[in-house]
Amino acid sequence: MEYLIVIAALAAVALIVGGITLLRPRRTRPRPPVERPTERTGGASAVDEAEAPTVERAPPTEVPAPRPTVEIEKPPPGAGRLVRLRARLARSQNTFGKTLLGLLSRDTLDADAWEEIEDTLITADMGTSVARQVTEDLRTRVQVLGTRSVAEVRELLKQELVKQIGPDLDRSLRTEAHGDRPAVLMVVGVNGTGKTTTCGKLGRVLVGDGNTVLLGAADTFRAAAADQLETWGTRVGAQVVRKDEGADPASVAFDAVKQGIETKVNAVIIDTAGRLHTKTGLMDELGKVKRVVEKQATVDEVLLVLDATTGQNGMQQARVFAEVVNVTGVVLTKLDGTAKGGIVVQVQRELGVPVKLVGLGEGPDDLAPFEPEAFVDAILGD
Repeated sequence: MEYLIVIAALAAVALIVGGITLLRPRRTRPRPPVERPTERTGGASAVDEAEAPTVERAPPTEVPAPRPTVEIEKPPPGAGRLVRLRARLARSQNTFGKTLLGLLSRDTLDADAWEEIEDTLITADMGTSVARQVTEDLRTRVQVLGTRSVAEVRELLKQELVKQIGPDLDRSLRTEAHGDRPAVLMVVGVNGTGKTTTCGKLGRVLVGDGNTVLLGAADTFRAAAADQLETWGTRVGAQVVRKDEGADPASVAFDAVKQGIETKVNAVIIDTAGRLHTKTGLMDELGKVKRVVEKQATVDEVLLVLDATTGQNGMQQARVFAEVVNVTGVVLTKLDGTAKGGIVVQVQRELGVPVKLVGLGEGPDDLAPFEPEAFVDAILGD
């Protein structure tokens, strides 16, 4: 009996202990501390990088691409250019030369034939008085010498034309520096004659002859003129002085000569705005440009650019320019585009100054010093 009581007491104690265990809260094992990125010694995981805040970074500095190196061109010298361009000139003057030689080679040269010869010369823009004089001189020589062969007639005609063009005129360009001051060449003319292009080509002629050149973009009414001049200068390594569109042309010309003196170049070429000869104010401004330049250096050349295809209108322009700026020489452009080569004679007679340069195409080296004999040879052909 006592044995049963002891067993029951032990069972009761066991039940009490088990209940207390069930009622007590369970202890959880502490988690290891979360490792912060700053405390980590290794590299970041993909998860950490994904959870990290996005930081905006400044874009990398763009390095501009290097400007392409412009190859400096070496133009051919001016001497002999007209001979090299003879074929181009001959094509445009072919009809004129052939007509004259054909008339003069007739078996019988009556009054009608001589009148036709005179008309042919007038048609070539030689001018009425010059055409009449050439015809009379030829008529006398043919009658006296009794020549009839094509070779003899050609030689007589060549001599007469060269005489009218003026083989003894000084056609040299004054491009020699004066001590520490460069030669200054002003280029003038109306719009559309090829004035700015002539400046660029003239720069090439001078560089080809071994000179250093500075171009002054005093045509400030057209931004394209300054851009065009800068392109010409870059090709041959010439300096260019320019200002904003609308700037005072005289100021640009002054600065160009000043820089030319400082950099000791041989020649400064000043491109002026295309003046309409009917606009008195603009012509006066052209005179101002010349006066301002002369405060620093002598203006050695004032070259008037004329379009050979304009005929009598070109002569009217030439006379007005000559009155304003004392033109020293003429540049005849587009001579390859007209059969009126006689304008060379007429221009010189009207202005009393020689044709010094002729333009015979659109190529960069198609501006040539004018040579009377080579010119007449091209007109008459072989």
